[in-house]
Amino acid sequence: MQVSVEAKEGFERCMTVEVPAERIDKEIEKRLKKIARTVRLDGFRPGKAPISVIRSRYDGQVREEVLREVLQSTYFEALSQEKLQPAGEPRIEPLEKSPQEGFSYTATFEVMPEVTLKEMADVTIKRPVARVEETDIDEMVEKLRMQRAAWTEVDRAAENGDQIMINFKGHIDDKPFDGGSADNVPLKLGADQMIDGFEAGLVGIKAGESRTLELTFPEDYQAANLAGKEARFEVEATKVSISEPPEIDEEFAKTFSQTGNITGLRGEIRANMERELKLRITAKVKEQAMQAMLDTNNLEVPTALIEEEAAGLRKQAAAELAENAAPDSPKQDLPLELFMEHAKRRVTLGLIMAEVIKTNNMEADADRLKEKVEQIAADYEDPKTVVDWYYSNEEQLSQLKNVVLEEQVVDWVLDQAKVEDEQTSFAGLTSGAA
Repeated sequence: MQVSVEAKEGFERCMTVEVPAERIDKEIEKRLKKIARTVRLDGFRPGKAPISVIRSRYDGQVREEVLREVLQSTYFEALSQEKLQPAGEPRIEPLEKSPQEGFSYTATFEVMPEVTLKEMADVTIKRPVARVEETDIDEMVEKLRMQRAAWTEVDRAAENGDQIMINFKGHIDDKPFDGGSADNVPLKLGADQMIDGFEAGLVGIKAGESRTLELTFPEDYQAANLAGKEARFEVEATKVSISEPPEIDEEFAKTFSQTGNITGLRGEIRANMERELKLRITAKVKEQAMQAMLDTNNLEVPTALIEEEAAGLRKQAAAELAENAAPDSPKQDLPLELFMEHAKRRVTLGLIMAEVIKTNNMEADADRLKEKVEQIAADYEDPKTVVDWYYSNEEQLSQLKNVVLEEQVVDWVLDQAKVEDEQTSFAGLTSGAA
C-alpha cells in the first residue's frame, strides 16, 4: 500500500491511498472459494460448482464488498502510517483504475491542530471578595414578604407598584394582530412586563376608564413580525388593587422555614445566600480563567470541528423549542450560522483544556469528586442511596469527573496568573454589577 499526503489550505489534507491489485484479488479469491463450498446452483451438487462458474456469478458482488471493506481498513492504516489525526469525517473519492491496476482513492479531511500552551504570567484574574451582610438578609426577607403580599381592590387612580386588571386590543395599521389582544390580564405597574410605554401610559388610570396608547415595538422584539412596528392599543382598566404584604412574625416565618421563628428563617436565608455567593465567585473566576486561556493561546481550529459542535447545539436548541412550543406549532428550522460563534469558543476551549490536562497528567481529584457527589446527594431523603447510585453509574460519574477536571484546570490557570482580590458586595455580585 502506498500513501501520499498533500497539505492544502489551513488544516485540510488530501491523502492518496493506492492498494495493489494483489491484495484485492487475494481477498476476492478467498471469498469466492468460501462461497463455492456452500452455495447451491442448479445443475451442480452443493459445493461442487466450478470456481469459474462461481466467479462469473458472484465476482461483481464480492468485489464491491471487498473494495468497501478495504477502503475502510486502509484509510485507518494510512492515518496511522502518516501519524495523522483527522478532525471530522473524510470526503472519499475513488480514482479511475482498472482492476489490474489495483484500487486507489483520495481522502480529504481536516487534521487536529497542534496545541502548544503559552505562558500566562502576564494574565491578571480579578477574584471577587464579598460577604453576606445583615442588610442583605433584610432585603431578602423583604422580597419574601412582598411575594406573600395580598392584593386588595381600591377605588383610586393606579400608581406604580399597584396591580390593575385590564382588557386590551392591539392594532398595527388599523388591523388586529396575533397575540395583540387579551382580557382580564393582571398587570403590575412598574414591573416592566410590557413593551416600553405600556405601563407608564396606564399610571393614573381608574377602574372603568379606557386609554389609547400609541407605542412602538423594540427593534429586537422576540416576534420578528412585530419588531420595530408602530402599534395602537385600546386599554380598559377593570380593577385597581394595592399590595398588602404580611407582618414579619412567626406565621410569616413558618411559611418559609421549618424552624417557625424569625431567627431560624434568617439563619437559613444566610446559609442559602452564602452558598449562592460562593457559586457566583467561582463562576466569575472560572469565566475569567477560560477567557484568559482563549486570549493567551489564540488557537485556530478546524472548521469540521466547529460545524460538528454547532450541529449539536442546534439540535439541542431545536429540542428545547419543540418541548416548550404548542402542539400544533411548526417545526423551527434554525440556521447553523446562529451557533457557529458559540461552537467555535467551545471547541477551542475544549482543545486547550485537553492539552492542559494531558500536559499536567491531570486526573479528577477523588476528594473533590466525592464532595460533588455528596453535595448532590444532600438534597435527597436518602443521601447514601444517591451516592451509591453515582458510584455504580459510570456515565453519570464521568460527567462529574469532567466538572472536577474543569475546576482543576481553573486552579492551574490561577497558579500561572496573577490573582488580585476585588472587593464587592453580595448585591453587586449577584446582580452582575461591578
